[in-house]
Amino acid sequence: MFTGLVQTLGKIKLLEESQILVSLASSSNSKIILEDLAIGDSVAVDGVCLTVINILTQGFLAIVSPETLQRSTLGQLSDRYVNLETSLRAGSKLGGHFVTGHIDGVGCLETSVKTINAWDMKFTAPHKTYESWECQIAPYIVPKGSIAVNGISLTVADCDRDGNWFQVAVIPHSFNETNLSHLKPGSLVNIEADILGKYVAKFLRHGSNNYSVLPPALTVTSPVNNLKDITPDFLAENGFI
Repeated sequence: MFTGLVQTLGKIKLLEESQILVSLASSSNSKIILEDLAIGDSVAVDGVCLTVINILTQGFLAIVSPETLQRSTLGQLSDRYVNLETSLRAGSKLGGHFVTGHIDGVGCLETSVKTINAWDMKFTAPHKTYESWECQIAPYIVPKGSIAVNGISLTVADCDRDGNWFQVAVIPHSFNETNLSHLKPGSLVNIEADILGKYVAKFLRHGSNNYSVLPPALTVTSPVNNLKDITPDFLAENGFI
C-alpha cells in the first residue's frame, strides 16, 4: 500500500527474465529509498507495485510479470524517468490517498497548460476492452475524487459525465519533483482509480439483493441500474460520503 506521494525519481531499464533495473537519480532524496530498503520490499515504480530482488549501490532490481508489462507503461519506459515511492509504514502520515500499486490501465496526456498557480493537465482515461481483460475505469472517475497518475496522488478537478477524460491541477512542487514535468502531449501514463470507489461500485452493481452485505450506515435506499447514476450527490444521500 502506498500514499501517492512521490519520494524521488529514477530511471529504469528492462532486463532479461522479466527484471527491471531501477537507477536512482543522484539527489539527497535517493537516500530515502535505499536507507531502509530490504529484499522482498515493495516499491511503487511509476505507480506499479514491484518487489525488490536485489539492492545495488545506486538502485535496485525488481521483478516484473508479463501481465504487469501488458497493463502498464513499464515495458515502454527504458531509460526514462519514473516516480518512486516506498510502501506505507504503519503509523506513517497519509498525505495522499490509499494507492495499491495495481494499475487499472494506461491513459494519455492530452494537454498541459501552465497557469499562475498550477499546471492544468488533461488526460484521457482507458475505456476499451483488450483481448483478455477489460480496461475501463471511467465509472470510478468523479469530480473532487482521488486518482493516481504514474503513482502520483491527484484530485480530479473536472471530467466528462462518462469519465472518459479528466483534468487535474498540479501544484509547482508536485510538477517539478515528479516526472509530470517530462511528459508531453501523447505521453502514456499509468492510471489507478480510487480503491474506495471500486468497492462502492461493486456493492451497487449487483442490485438490491446484495445490499444486506453493507453496514447499516451504508445501506442504499434507492436502486442503481447504471453506474453512470453513481454521482457525488447519490453517494452523499446514501451515506457513503
